[in-house]
Amino acid sequence: MTVTLNDLYDNPDHYLHSFDGEYAVFVPMDRDAYARSIFLDRRIQLARPGAIRAPIEPLLRGRPPMHGGRWIFHVAHCGSTLLANALEQLGDFTVLREPAALRQVAVSRAGALLPLVLSAMAKRYPGAGPTLVKANVPVNFILEDIAALKPADQAILLYHDLPAYVAAVLRSDGHRGWLRAVTSELAWALGDLTGATDAERAGALWAGQIASFARFADGRADVRALDADAFYADPAATLRAAAALFGMTPGEGTIEEIVAGPLFTTYSKKPGEPFDNARRLARRHESEAALRPEIDAAMEWILRERFAAADDRAVLVASAL
Repeated sequence: MTVTLNDLYDNPDHYLHSFDGEYAVFVPMDRDAYARSIFLDRRIQLARPGAIRAPIEPLLRGRPPMHGGRWIFHVAHCGSTLLANALEQLGDFTVLREPAALRQVAVSRAGALLPLVLSAMAKRYPGAGPTLVKANVPVNFILEDIAALKPADQAILLYHDLPAYVAAVLRSDGHRGWLRAVTSELAWALGDLTGATDAERAGALWAGQIASFARFADGRADVRALDADAFYADPAATLRAAAALFGMTPGEGTIEEIVAGPLFTTYSKKPGEPFDNARRLARRHESEAALRPEIDAAMEWILRERFAAADDRAVLVASAL
């Protein structure tokens, strides 16, 4: 079957996965494939094998207008997958979890490609509501660019306070490897951190994201901040507030059923593995106790580099969901 340019523009079954040189790579998806895909990077679960490589230049020339959308921006390791999965159960819309193409644009600062990516991610199935995009960490540093192109989209900014954040990103060698890699990728936003300790990198990444969130949220009623601890402590209240922000109308008792169901008693990134708020708190307290010197070192770095973390945090509190 011949695939036309309009098919690539309009049909969510043709998903813009990534860029490869002068080509955009589209992969075959359907509603079930999107729902199965915990992440839309290399772990994407395709509807069937195959890909289409389309030259970027013609796509940019003919890009259609963008539909409105919804967003979850997050600092990582703070329950964003759980939140996205819970919201997915509330309505008929597509959830895009950590799109690779959007991350590529953020890391490479390829701003000319951003309109194409945003348009592609906003595609909807007939009769479905606005797409919900759960972005990833590098995207937090291009929020103002996204807002300039899609000013009417609603967004949740999900974050941890510094001690919980450091405990999350430094709790294993794998997490530390991720931290070093992403802070190196984001040197354009965070500065050159060559020679910095893991604690200093964690402080830089946290403070940079909180500052970006504060700028994005300040004065915008359609952008609300969410402390991860508030979400974990009362997920039903969070889901009700998120549904109201996103213009969703859950059925009576739906939210309570979701919160009481398996979603909140298993690990969102490893379905079937038991995990709940009590286990999360136990792990966090253990990590915070073990990592207290590095938590203190991260705060010392933030103060030394004159980040206005307290002021930025206050903006987020004032913008709470």
